[in-house]
Amino acid sequence: MLISSLLSTDRIFIGLSVSSKKKLLEFIADKAASELSQPRNQVYNKLLERERLGSTGLGKGIALPHARLADLKDAHACLVRLDNPIDYDASDQQKVDLVFVLFIPQESTEEHLQILASVAALFSQKSFTESIRISETPHQVLDIITQTEADR
Repeated sequence: MLISSLLSTDRIFIGLSVSSKKKLLEFIADKAASELSQPRNQVYNKLLERERLGSTGLGKGIALPHARLADLKDAHACLVRLDNPIDYDASDQQKVDLVFVLFIPQESTEEHLQILASVAALFSQKSFTESIRISETPHQVLDIITQTEADR
């Protein structure tokens, strides 16, 4: 599955300023709840539940929070680029500034793993993450993702 198919420009947030992981997850829950037709508290609690199992900070300034949601028909994603990196309990102890958020239907185990692997592979490319970090608009970000996937 192409990561670009999970995103749209209205789900790419550039220049967000938050002071903590908690504030970031609250922002994500606020934005995602109405689009996913899910209660905001449920979205937030599912993200938090996953973080309690272990940080989704991948390292090198990147985090991949994700949650399985009941009554969700298709996978959805959003991408956040923070103005200022925040502590995220990443394994390399680096602060996070790029956050790719994934929401998966409760029963989609195989799809979940495939998408997580694709996102991790994409964000492990230094040139890709550098391009995302200097992008000025959500359209540019989506174009970079689409082009990178086409080149693979």
